[in-house]
Amino acid sequence: MDGSRTVVRDALAVAVPVGLYGVAFGAAGVAAGFSVLQTCLLSLVAFTGASQFAAVGVVAAGGPVASAVGAATLLGVRNALYGIALSPVVEARGWRRLLAAQVTIDESTGVALGQQGRGRTAMRRAFWWTGGAVYVLWNVFTLAGATGARALGDPTAWGLDAAVPAAFLALVWPRLGAARSRAAAALAALLTLGLTPLLPAGLPIVAAVLVAVGAGWRE
Repeated sequence: MDGSRTVVRDALAVAVPVGLYGVAFGAAGVAAGFSVLQTCLLSLVAFTGASQFAAVGVVAAGGPVASAVGAATLLGVRNALYGIALSPVVEARGWRRLLAAQVTIDESTGVALGQQGRGRTAMRRAFWWTGGAVYVLWNVFTLAGATGARALGDPTAWGLDAAVPAAFLALVWPRLGAARSRAAAALAALLTLGLTPLLPAGLPIVAAVLVAVGAGWRE
């Protein structure tokens, strides 16, 4: 298998399962009270799984929109850092720079960096293939999940109100391999539980996100 095919294979191996997971976000968005259109727009515009689930989680808990935006923005800070690191590799100009920013996510960054041994061309190809494939599949399956959930009627009757925390846990669980990550997750969980009776809905989640951002910044 030549180098190009290997890069595409590696990209799709990550993009397909991640994209399929958009079904969970679609269902979670509708369960939280978003319309199908609003849920799909979140995927089209925001397009960063953790941030999307955080925003939906805040709204589902009854928190204000400002808290939802704050939580999503804080989690999205890492993508800006990815962009700085990958800019010399992607070398995007003009409108392609905007497109590159949109598909700079954990997966496109991870697969691109995994191709370092094959050179910059392979890294660039991996970035675009992974980011593009995840974007298309994530949005297609967000629509599928949202319309499917809407067709079921009352989301709470089917237990879909539990989709947000369950999906978010599934999203972050594979990333908790290091002791530092587990410690940060435990601290964030304890902080959220402790602040829930004291603060308005949504703010404890924002506080937990600050813990995660602080831990990531120190790494």
